[in-house]
Amino acid sequence: MAEVVEVLVSGGKATAGPPLGPALGPLGINVKAVIDEINQKTATFNGMQVPVTVVVDDKKKFTVTVGIPPVSALIKKEAHIEKGSGEPNVKVVGNLPFEAAVRIANMKLESMLSYELKTAVKEVVGTCVSMGVTVDGKRAKDVFALINEGKYDSVLVK
Repeated sequence: MAEVVEVLVSGGKATAGPPLGPALGPLGINVKAVIDEINQKTATFNGMQVPVTVVVDDKKKFTVTVGIPPVSALIKKEAHIEKGSGEPNVKVVGNLPFEAAVRIANMKLESMLSYELKTAVKEVVGTCVSMGVTVDGKRAKDVFALINEGKYDSVLVK
């Protein structure tokens, strides 16, 4: 029977310490090999928390599956901010280009509640609201209205 270990690791910086080491050690596999593979696969998400699943089968073979960081982490990276606003409706801490919102929506589309890119982008813009981030220099309500009017359809149509 396969053992499954699911953890959040810092992209490109996984170590044999907690949470990975204690979870993988008892499974009798080469922890360093697992850590090296995780770091290689998560290097593009440097500094972000990345969901990782390690499956170890009966023959001590392992498979590493890397998820995509949360939308909020992707927004912080694209907007070049350290953290969201403590007062999101009052204090703006960053700006996200609309094209970046579309990129994030495309990355996360499979794991979002939306079935279409247009509604997935609205979810990303909604996350910007709670983080105190504007989109193309506009408030989220204004961006929602523009999306609904079809102003961004040229970017949203595949």
